[in-house]
This record gives sequence, structure tokens and C-alpha cells, in this order.
Amino acid sequence: MCNPRAFVLLVLLQFLLLGSSVSAKSNGSSQWKTLTGSPPLVIARGGFSGLLPDSSAAAYYLALQTSVADVALWCDVQLTKDAVGICFPDPNLDQCSFISVVFPNQSRSYLVNGVQNTGYFSVDYNFKDLSDVRLKQCVESRSPVFDDSFPILTINDVTKQMTQTKTTALWLNIQYDAFFRQHKLNMKSFVLSVSKKVHVSYISSPEIGFLKSIKPLVNAKRTKLVFRFLDKNGTDPSTNQTYGSLLKKLTFIKTFASGILVPKGYIWPVEASYLQPHTSLVSDAHKVGLEVYASGFSNDDSFSFNYSYDPLAEYLQFIDNGTFSVDGVLSDNPVTPSAAIGCFSQLDTNATKRDKTLIISNYGASGDYPACTNVAYNKAISDGVDVLDCPVQMSKDGTPFCLNSIDLQESTTIAKTSFMDYSISIPEIKSGNGIFAFNLTWTDIKGLTPSILNPFATEFKMFRNPKYINTGTFVTLSDFLSMTKNETTLSGILITVENAAYLAEKQGLSVTDAIIDALRSAGFDKPGSQKVYIQSTDSAVLLNFKQKTNYELVYKIDKIVYDASNEAIEDIKSFADAVVINKKSVFPWDNGFLTSNTTRIVPKLQASNLSVFVGTFSNEFVSQAWDFLSDSTVDINSFIQDAGIDGIVTDFPKTAARYRKNKCLNLGEKTPPYMQPVRVGSLYELISQASMSPAQAPAPLPLLTESEVVEPPLPDVATIASAPLSLGHPVPKNAQPKVTVCLSNVAVFIASLLLL
Repeated sequence: MCNPRAFVLLVLLQFLLLGSSVSAKSNGSSQWKTLTGSPPLVIARGGFSGLLPDSSAAAYYLALQTSVADVALWCDVQLTKDAVGICFPDPNLDQCSFISVVFPNQSRSYLVNGVQNTGYFSVDYNFKDLSDVRLKQCVESRSPVFDDSFPILTINDVTKQMTQTKTTALWLNIQYDAFFRQHKLNMKSFVLSVSKKVHVSYISSPEIGFLKSIKPLVNAKRTKLVFRFLDKNGTDPSTNQTYGSLLKKLTFIKTFASGILVPKGYIWPVEASYLQPHTSLVSDAHKVGLEVYASGFSNDDSFSFNYSYDPLAEYLQFIDNGTFSVDGVLSDNPVTPSAAIGCFSQLDTNATKRDKTLIISNYGASGDYPACTNVAYNKAISDGVDVLDCPVQMSKDGTPFCLNSIDLQESTTIAKTSFMDYSISIPEIKSGNGIFAFNLTWTDIKGLTPSILNPFATEFKMFRNPKYINTGTFVTLSDFLSMTKNETTLSGILITVENAAYLAEKQGLSVTDAIIDALRSAGFDKPGSQKVYIQSTDSAVLLNFKQKTNYELVYKIDKIVYDASNEAIEDIKSFADAVVINKKSVFPWDNGFLTSNTTRIVPKLQASNLSVFVGTFSNEFVSQAWDFLSDSTVDINSFIQDAGIDGIVTDFPKTAARYRKNKCLNLGEKTPPYMQPVRVGSLYELISQASMSPAQAPAPLPLLTESEVVEPPLPDVATIASAPLSLGHPVPKNAQPKVTVCLSNVAVFIASLLLL
């Protein structure tokens, strides 16, 4: 099991991600509502355990490299049979290591703090026995590619890593003193011995007896004792009191501790995934002189829907809510609270934008509300979007309206209505059946119930805010233009046009003319009006607009491309002012990690005076490469600072708008590590090939060619006879009776004439 990769990986980590000096200070402020008025403490639980194996050398190193300078490194202390203190999340070594491989069929069962537990326990092994045991990721949903690379660390190993900074703190958590005493191991003696050799800044425990016994023996000026609360129904083994009852005895706790560490739900309760009013715990504890630290923070954990899957928003709720601030947060992803404290706290609502990158909505604020509804658009405007988008569809009676898809099934509940009989197959538009907008009148469509988009539900079971799943109403293009015309916070609007050739030739509908007429009627063709962007994947559509208007034209490349031929770029320049590309065209992925392959597409397009917009940015961490540390702000920052893109297309405009106001932009060499772009490909180089998917021949990097850009001209608008559906398609079942009734009435009328 001994793996020499561990040393190599640790060395390479010196160049990992945000690897600048950790000497950058957080932007402290006297406005903090902590007990002492100092910025809250960032506590890295097991290092950066949100990405790397808990309590590994790599996890601690990455925490040091990406956090505030005074980050506290958390060590869950366990004792081996020979009384060596190791950093490991649990006395049962089975879940977070490969010990069962080294010692097969040697599991045992013990009563641990009143709970029967089976596995491999530290008390049964000398530290030398564990030398060949390697760590693994404790959380199954996290990537296992760094497993089997790092050994179990002693506390001394961790303190050696801390020598690179004088401000980093060591936090020892003693959670199983009673269990170790049952096995004739003295945790108190061990901790006191460690305290004499290294500076231990914090000692926490959920056992009152342990904290009371150690209090007279530690220097209160050097070491803070913190009582850790567990589940309210759990029991402190040293007093047999529930943690819920102890919550009412803060004055008593102050007699042996300087602070308390509580699950975050103690402060902001969550019911049915929604935040409830905050409790008075922080203010009550501060009144008696206790600091309050909150635990349970993880960027890939379940959030309250109030945070819109944005982990930074959750931290701000605890440290910068205007009423109180916790004194510290215990996190698996310390980069995020570091940025929250150092860059995003105490920002004025009218703070100046420090970045000029355009924020372009993706169907309004579709991460929070049903796409292209009035509520999604209003939310995007209030969130600070620059350019509001409207993908135009056409109804049967020629009304242009905003909707993300021509297939109404994708964003409405139409499949649950009688219109389900309108489902047909049109291979020119999409594979499979659809219920298409041009087969229903606008009256029919506006009566439909919207449904929220859930792009990550099928694969990852991550659903967007169910409270708003069917809210809002759809808007016509005319309504959209009226809504945006006098909105001073917007710099422009973006109209998306697709399927124009099909609509003209097969449905007799000119979507381009309808858009031009609507924009002219609303006054968007006049000087001084907002900028209008017309976007399409069809070059013929953009050429059509270029011949008839002076709007900004945006070409969307609907496949992943890493480069473009000179001929293709010249063609694009002939009909477009900007280009939209996929995120993976900028930073290629493999197995969820950014590869070291660099693409030329962004600089090459910009060198030809084409603006480059990139999408789609979402808050859900599963939409991001692991390199972005499960943080949507790290994701945005890397694309803007490293790739230099001109605009981001996002489901969550609020996250992007907040980013542009943060205090850590434009600081040059003084930029703190938690606001520096990731180093592309550095994580990928650390991955063991054995942990990757089966080897395949590397595919050539996609190149955009001239033949893919040039499209045939738009066809003339066909004259289509009135019919329930276009010619060449089956008549819906529920539309047939309308035709039959009509013909019957005509027949009766003709027969009556013949009888005259």
C-alpha cells in the first residue's frame, strides 16, 4: 500500500491553484459584530477536506494556500494504542482510510459514547502499524481521485506544515475522551504534552468533564477552550445532560470555556429547506462573554433554498447580516469563508463596480424562477444584470414571445394538459417528440403554467427552489420591450433567434421581421436607446439582421471548440460583433477536472475585435470543475481574471453582480490568495491514472471551420393555408373535432342552399 506519489503530490501542491503567498491579510474592519470586534475566524476542518482526503498533508497545505493568513487548522485528535496523537475525523478509521485493505477481516465492535460502532479503531493499533494505511475521501459524493496517496498524520506532522506562517492557528478537537479513557489512554495528559511543545490556540470538546479537567492546566491567554454542542437530543457523556438543555446554561458554560461551537442550525434554523428567523443564541452568548463558532459548512452540502446554491451567500448570512456576526466558522472549504470575510463583507449596497465584464441573463434569473417569466426578469433586473435576454418563439397566430425553448414541454406543465395530444416529431428541430409553440395560439400559451428548469435534477438530484416552481407568467416580446425600455440599470437587451428557416418555410412565420417590427415600434431603433444584441447559432439569421438593422450581432457556437480557423473567424466577422462559447471551450475538462490543455479560442477571437461571452454559469457546484473548489465565485473569478472574457451568461445574475463589487479586485500583487484565479491543469496532473476512467485515445481538440459557420440564406416566408397544423404533420387528436364541426356546418349550409 505504500505509495511514493504522496511526496510528489505534496511538492506539486506548492504550485496548486491559488498558490500565492499566504501572507495576504484579510480586510478587517472595526464594524464587525463579533464579540471582540475582530473579523471572524476561518477554521479549516481537516484542512481543505471538501476536495482532498480529510486531515491529509495535501488538505492542510491547500487550506494554508487558499485561506486568510490566520486560518485555524482543525485536527480531530485520536489516540493510537501506543498513545500517539493522530489527526483523523473519527476513532473508527474504516470510513476515511484503506485500513481494511491493509488489515483484512480484523474489524471490531465498541460502544463509542453510548453508540455501538463496528470497524477498525485507532486504539487497536500502534502508530507504526498505521504507516502503510492511506487516506481516502470520507464523503462519497466527492471525487475519489486523490485516494490512496496520503498517510495518516500525527499532530506533529501538521504543526510542521504550519511553520510557513506565524499567524496560522492550531485547533485541537477532543470528542471522544470518555472512549479513550475506557481503553486506558489519557487524552488530557497527551494534550497538555502537545501544548508544551507547540502553540495550541484552541481546544474544543463536547465533554464538559474534559474541559473542566484541563482548564486549570492551560494558559488562558494562549489557548481558548471551546465547548462543542452536538445534536440537541445528544447527551454529554460526562454529565448525562442533553445539549439542548445545556443551551440554556450559557453562564455555567462560561465558567470553563471562552466560547461555544454550535451546528449552524442552532443559529439559523432550517425547516423544509427554508431559513427560519434566527435565534437569539449569538447575542445571548455574547452578553455573557462567550464567543460563538458555527459548524457544518460545506460547499457541496445541502443548502437552504434561500441561498440559491451559493455557498458564499450562506457565510454572509452568518457574518454580515447587519444584526450579529459569529466569531468563526468551521468549514470543509475554507477558501469561501475567507473570501466572504476578506472581500465581500460590509459592502455598501451602492458599492462601485470594480469590473466591467458584462452580466448577461440566461432566461432571466432562471436559477430562481421559471425561465423567461415576468418574475424571472424582474429578479434579474433587481439582482444587477446588465443585459436581459429574450429567446423569441412564435405562436400559431404570429405573436412573438419570450421562452427558452420552441418545445413547450421544456418549461411548462403542458404535458399535463389536453394539449398533450399536440405532441409530434419534427426532426429538423429536435430529436423525439415535442409540443411546439407554433401549433398553439398566444391565448393558449399564456394560459399555460410555467415550470422551473432543473438542469441538474436527473443526474445529480439537485432541484431548484420548489417554492417558485410554477410561479410567474410568460410575456410577449412587446411586453418584454416595454419592461426594459426605461430600466436605467440595464445596459442592453439580448434577443435570441433560432429555427428561423423552419418557421419561414414550413410555418409561414417570419420571426426576424416580427422582431424588427417590435423593436421599431418600441423605439429601440432610435439613437440613445438601450443597446440591442441579436443572437443566433445561424449565420443567415445574423446576416438578415445586418442587412436591415444596426444592432449588435452575436454568434453562438453551439459546440465545444478550442480553436477556430482563420477562415472561420473572417466569416464570423462578416456578420457578428461578438461570439458566445461554452465554458468548456475556455477550460477543457476531463473526469471533472480542468486539463492542462490551453485553448486559443478566446484570445484569437478577441484579436479579431470580437467580444467573447461565455456560458452558462450556474451556482450548483456540480456544474463546475472540481478545480473551482465547489464555489461559484471562484468559478466566475477564474474565467474573468485568467481567461479575460468579456461577458458571462448566467442563471444567477445576483452571484455575478456581487462579484464585481468585491473589495479584492484590482489589487494587483496585493490580491489575497482566495481571490486569485485557479492554476489550470494543476490538479489534473496530481491525479493517479489508476483512479481515472478507462484509458481512451485522446480526441483531437475540436476546431471551428469555415464550413460550420456558413449557412444557406433564409428562405422566403411561405404562404401556408389555414389549418390546425402545418402541412406535412399529423393533426392533433383534440384539434380534429374542431375541423370536423367546421366542415359539417359548411355542408349543412350548402345543402340548405340546394333546397331553395
